[in-house]
Amino acid sequence: MAMGTGGRRATRSAKGTDGAATAASPCLYRCIECNREAQELYRDYSHGVLKITICKSCQKPVDKYIEYDPVIILINAILCKAQAYRHILFNTKINIHGKLCMFCLLCEAYLRWWQLQDSSQSTAPDDLIRYAKEWDFYRMFVIASFEQAAFFAGIFGFLWVEQPMTAKKKTNFTLLLKALLLSSYGKLLLIPAVIWEHDYTPLCLRLIKVFVLTSNFQAIRVTLNTNRRLSLLAVLSGLLLENIMVYFFQRMEWDVGSDCAVYKSQDF
Repeated sequence: MAMGTGGRRATRSAKGTDGAATAASPCLYRCIECNREAQELYRDYSHGVLKITICKSCQKPVDKYIEYDPVIILINAILCKAQAYRHILFNTKINIHGKLCMFCLLCEAYLRWWQLQDSSQSTAPDDLIRYAKEWDFYRMFVIASFEQAAFFAGIFGFLWVEQPMTAKKKTNFTLLLKALLLSSYGKLLLIPAVIWEHDYTPLCLRLIKVFVLTSNFQAIRVTLNTNRRLSLLAVLSGLLLENIMVYFFQRMEWDVGSDCAVYKSQDF
């Protein structure tokens, strides 16, 4: 279908925030409806008139989100819609997964550090207390990093074992890692949950955990184009290995000089 004003908006969206490449790019895209590969998302005619490519398999637009505002795309991603996930993972050039991962780890470390300091009492000199608290934050960051690495390792290990039986083609673990990192954006909600503390904060933290796991589940399902059962088992395998890592830190004492040096399991 030809578009006038909508086509110009699609041009801004494709070249702007969602980073969709132009039709001249040799890269392959994916249909957000049926997950089939496509050579282009749209075709640019003269005077800024665009024609969205129609998928040859499902006869629907390859990617309707190139016309959508980024806020609408974000809302659909929060609702865990598979189409929004395919648009973000396959049809855009988003390279913030590394920075997002670091920021999420900082949020998680701050939550653990805040809970640790809230339960500690010390009569040591002020300089020593400040040094101990700063070291505790670094320690919490390392622990959070190890637990997240264990979670991802559990998922990758399960998929690597299941790959000969379930995958028609070799799994792209690099793309899967990117998808898992991007789908962990829900951890950013930890900071508001801590800042606006109330009686329901523990419940909020558990709901955030469920939301992040649900997003990870959808990211695995979309990236691998697999069924819900395999995606669920992959997430459960990651949780199992993560809990093993938590148990390991509970068994060992990371005494770094603070009054609360023993690691305690947190909600996240």
